[in-house]
Amino acid sequence: MNRAWTLFKSHPYIPNVLGYTTLFATADLIQQSMMGNAKDKVTEHKPDRMGQDLSKMSTEGVTVAGEAKTDDLTYNTKISDPEGNGKALEENKTSTPVQHVPQLHGIDWAQTARVALVGFCFHANFNYHWLRGLERMFPGGGAKRVSLKVFLDQLFAAPMTISAFYIGLSALEGAEDPLEDWRNKFWTSYQTGVVYWSAMQAVNFSLIPPVARTVFVGGVALGWTVFLCNFKQQKSDFLS
Repeated sequence: MNRAWTLFKSHPYIPNVLGYTTLFATADLIQQSMMGNAKDKVTEHKPDRMGQDLSKMSTEGVTVAGEAKTDDLTYNTKISDPEGNGKALEENKTSTPVQHVPQLHGIDWAQTARVALVGFCFHANFNYHWLRGLERMFPGGGAKRVSLKVFLDQLFAAPMTISAFYIGLSALEGAEDPLEDWRNKFWTSYQTGVVYWSAMQAVNFSLIPPVARTVFVGGVALGWTVFLCNFKQQKSDFLS
C-alpha cells in the first residue's frame, strides 16, 4: 500500500486523469441502466380466447363493428336461419387480455464512449490543472482559504465544465444546433451544482491531499454526472 501511494504521489497525472475518466464513463452506464436507455420496454400481444395471436386469425366472414378499442374487440356475424331470413347476431363481446413481454434493451456503448471522450479530453485534464493551480495560488487550509477556493471554483470552473459537457456531447452526437441543450439546461444545472459542489469542494480543499484531489472530484462527480446524463436525455419541451 505504501509503495502504491508513493508511486501515486510521484506520478499523479496518469492515475488522476484515468481515474476521473473511468468514473465519468461509469456514471453514464449507471444512468442508462437505471433511468435511460436500458429500461424494460413492453410489447403488447392480444391473444384470442384460444390463446392465438389475433394478427394470425382468419378474418373470413367476420366483421369488426365500429373502431377497434385498445384492449377489446366486438365481433358481429351475419347468419341465415333455415327459412332464409337474414338475422344479425352479435356474438360475445370479448375482452382480450394484454400480455406484457419485457424486452431489455442493451447499453448504448457509443453514448458511453462519447461521455468518456468528453470526460477525458476536457473534464479530467481541466480539473487536474485547475485544482493544482488553485492550490499553488492559495496554499493551505483554513476557513478563509477554503471558502475562497470554493468561491472561485464555482465562479469559473463550474460554468466551464457544465458548458463543456452539454456542448461537447451535442457536437459529438452531430446535433444541428450544438448549443441547444446548453441554452435550455445550463442555468438549472448550474444552480443545482452550486449547492452540491460547494459542499463537496469544501471537503476536498480542507481534507483531501492536493495530489489526490482530482480522483476525489471524479468520485464525487459520479453522482453529479448521472444527474447531467439523465437531464440531457430529457426533452427540452418538458423543461420550458
